[in-house]
Amino acid sequence: MIKITDLDFGYNKQQLLFKKLSMQLSAGHIYGLLGKNGAGKSSLLKNMAGLVYALSGKIDVMGFDPAKRQPALLKQVCFIPEEFDLPSVKIDAYVKANAAFYPNFNHSYFKELLAEFDIPVAQKLVNMSYGQKKKLIIAFGLATQAQLIIMDEPTNGLDIPSKAQFRKIMAAALTEDRCIIISTHQVRDLDNLIDTVIMLDESSIALKASVEEITDKLCFKRIKELDETVIYAEPSLSGYNALMPNYHKEESKLDMELLFNAVLAEKTKIKIAFN
Repeated sequence: MIKITDLDFGYNKQQLLFKKLSMQLSAGHIYGLLGKNGAGKSSLLKNMAGLVYALSGKIDVMGFDPAKRQPALLKQVCFIPEEFDLPSVKIDAYVKANAAFYPNFNHSYFKELLAEFDIPVAQKLVNMSYGQKKKLIIAFGLATQAQLIIMDEPTNGLDIPSKAQFRKIMAAALTEDRCIIISTHQVRDLDNLIDTVIMLDESSIALKASVEEITDKLCFKRIKELDETVIYAEPSLSGYNALMPNYHKEESKLDMELLFNAVLAEKTKIKIAFN
C-alpha cells in the first residue's frame, strides 16, 4: 500500500530529519510508529499524507504520489493530527460539511462510535473538553472508511478508560484492505494493539519488525541477577526487567516500553539479535 524509497526530508537542507529512508507498509496491518520527541514521526506521517514534500526520493501511496494531492487518493486517506482546531458548530453540521469528501462515509458506524466514546452529541464542538474533541475526530476518521488511516498521537488527552476504549475500537477497525498507522511516544498505549513496530532514531529506521518476529528473536523476562546475555535491563522491585536474545525460543509478552528504551540504548546489540 505504501512504498517509500530513499526519502530525504528536512525543513531546511542543512538539517535533514530523514536520510535515504526506505520502507514498505501493507494493508491488513496496524503499525506503531515510535520514536523520541523530535525524531520525525509527525513529519514522516505528513509526507505520507501529502502535507509536506520530500527533498528527494519517492513515496508511493496506493499507486499515487501524495504530494500531488489527487482527489482519487485523498478520498482514501484520513489523517488525524495531534493538534487541531474545530469550528463552533454541532456534530451534525461538522459531519455535513466534511463527510462529503469521503464517498464511503458510514453514518451509522459514526453514531455507534459516538455512543461508544460517550460524546455529547448536542454540544458545540468548541465547548467540548480536549479529550472529547480528540475522540470525536478519531470517530470521524474511522467512519470515513478510508483505506489508509494515519493517526498522530491519538491517545494524547485521553483518560485511562478512554485509552482502553480506543484500543478496543481500533482493534475492531482493522480490515484486510485497510492500513492503520499510529504514531506515539506513549508506547504503552499501543500494547496489545499493533502488530508491527517501526522505530525512528537518528534520521533512520532503527527497527521495523512484527510483534511475532520480535518475540521470536527477543525474550522479555524478569531476572534476579544480570549476566552477559542481557541486552538491556531496568531495575524492578524483584530484580530486573530484562531483554535478552531468545536462544531457547521461550514464549514471552512484548514489553513495548522496555523494547523502546532498549533500542535507544543498545541499537547495535538489537541489530545483532535480529541478524
